[in-house]
Amino acid sequence: MGAVVTTPEIAASFAKAVHFNTFGGNPVACAVASAVLDTITIEGTQQNALEVGTYLMTEIAKLRDTFEIIGDVRGKGLQIGVEMVKDKTSRDPLPVEEMNKIFEDLKDMGVLIGKGGLFGQTFRIKPPMCITMDDAEFFLAVFNKALCNYMERR
Repeated sequence: MGAVVTTPEIAASFAKAVHFNTFGGNPVACAVASAVLDTITIEGTQQNALEVGTYLMTEIAKLRDTFEIIGDVRGKGLQIGVEMVKDKTSRDPLPVEEMNKIFEDLKDMGVLIGKGGLFGQTFRIKPPMCITMDDAEFFLAVFNKALCNYMERR
C-alpha cells in the first residue's frame, strides 16, 4: 500500500505525463493492506516498537559508555544505527575489515544486522516490529559478547 502526498503545484505536474502502476487499485491487495493495518492496531505493534526500540537504544547507549569503539548510537523506534570508531578521541571510522570481524561474530552467534555509513562503519539494527523484550535481551547479550571478543583479539 502506498500513497503520494505532495503540494497541489507538484500534483498538477503529473498531468503532463502518463503514470501507472501494475497493482494499483487491486481489491485483493487493498484488502490485505487493510488487514495488515488492522492487525498492527489490534496487536499494538507500533507501541511495542516504541517500547522495545527505546529499551534497545538505552541499553546500546550503555555499551557506548563501556566500549571505546562505539562512537555514536542514534535512531528512533526500531531503526538504530551504531557507529563504530577506532577510538573516541580520533573518531576515525573502524575499518571495514574490523567491522567484518564483529559482523561475522554476531552472525555466528545467531544475530543478523546490516551495515552502512559512508565508510561502512555503522551497524544498522532494524528488527521486525514484532520483536519481544526477550529477543532484545538476546541481541544485547550477543552484541556485547561480539564486542568483548573483538576487544580481546585487538
